[in-house]
Amino acid sequence: MPESVHYPVGDARQPAQSRPVRVICVTSGKGGVGKTNVTVNLALALSLQNQSVMLLDADLGLANVDVMLGLRPLYNLSHVISQERSLAEVIVSGPNGIRIVPASSGIKRMAELTPQENAGLVGAFSELNDSLDVLLIDSCAGISESVVTFSRASHEVMVVVCDEPASITDAYALIKLLSQEHGMDRFQILANRVASAQEGRELFHKLLRVSDRFLDVALNFCGFIPEDPQLRKAVRAQRAVVEAFPNSRSAEAFHRLSAQIIGRWPIPRDASGYLQFFIERLIDPAGRLKELAA
Repeated sequence: MPESVHYPVGDARQPAQSRPVRVICVTSGKGGVGKTNVTVNLALALSLQNQSVMLLDADLGLANVDVMLGLRPLYNLSHVISQERSLAEVIVSGPNGIRIVPASSGIKRMAELTPQENAGLVGAFSELNDSLDVLLIDSCAGISESVVTFSRASHEVMVVVCDEPASITDAYALIKLLSQEHGMDRFQILANRVASAQEGRELFHKLLRVSDRFLDVALNFCGFIPEDPQLRKAVRAQRAVVEAFPNSRSAEAFHRLSAQIIGRWPIPRDASGYLQFFIERLIDPAGRLKELAA
């Protein structure tokens, strides 16, 4: 695998960018539903629509983004936590110029960060001054403190589900936790590895029926990614299917999803999260600090 190229970021003395950044957390109730594959391909699809994209691998103890793209980063988030490197120094360049913040792999300590350490990691993004349109966060699966932290720090939370009882049950448990304990009331639902748009909608309605019955949340069906043998080929080749097989069914689905995000999802105008994260350049591009309710 090739050595990763570390991406030069803007000079910290430069003023913050003048436009807001979409912060989207991609998560799932359980592992094995294709969440990281979704995040990687969505990042590339957005970049191909002239969006400046950064991808944060927030599965802090089991990094997968760099593996999926055949990268070998010299540094990762464990070096940021230990203060050996700044966040800017661990960023690497991926396909079509997407910027990737790699996580560590197999380091137990990184999977057990305290809430304060998670918050400090998110807050470190205010150091960066390079221009961004979208920050995608590939969180770990489940209901850990890390998932809660990054979900609350995002404008949109996309929950990836597949047609398995455990996936639906665990997605519901995650939404319930974020809703009842952290006041989050809007979620984007993406059906992955389904045969058709109809099957994707049926999967969405399974989750919607139970959430409508017991939770006060709004779920939005943001699309589906079809089962696709060419996607599996791309995974084995350590490439994004959007790049390796641009005319495949799954690549077309990622392009539809990216177009929907750009064209239909609301543009963040202020700090819509629940914590004072991504201050200055990521949440409030004008540099005004705002008091947020925890």
